[in-house]
Amino acid sequence: MPHVLQPSQREKFRLTLNTDGRAHPVENILSVATLLLGLVAFFSTFWPAAHAVSAWVGALGFGVGLYSQYVSATTPQRSLNVIGLVAAFVGAALGIAHGGFLPR
Repeated sequence: MPHVLQPSQREKFRLTLNTDGRAHPVENILSVATLLLGLVAFFSTFWPAAHAVSAWVGALGFGVGLYSQYVSATTPQRSLNVIGLVAAFVGAALGIAHGGFLPR
């Protein structure tokens, strides 16, 4: 077992959502969209005047995230979905708490 002590060939690290070796362009786009919508909803809660943005983007991100989780094919896609779903839910909840869906 000398290869255990000194691996002869080291795999190069690649960040990919397609860990099963097949392309999933629609699922990847949905996962990234969920993450982006969730982050926008979450970070817009730091400005209470942007409550309408938080509420609408959070609700949209939550809906897209649920569908994306349903059709996801790989574990990295599901990981992005969960992060985006949580951020979208928190953003929507705080946006509703700060004033709701309609601007004041």
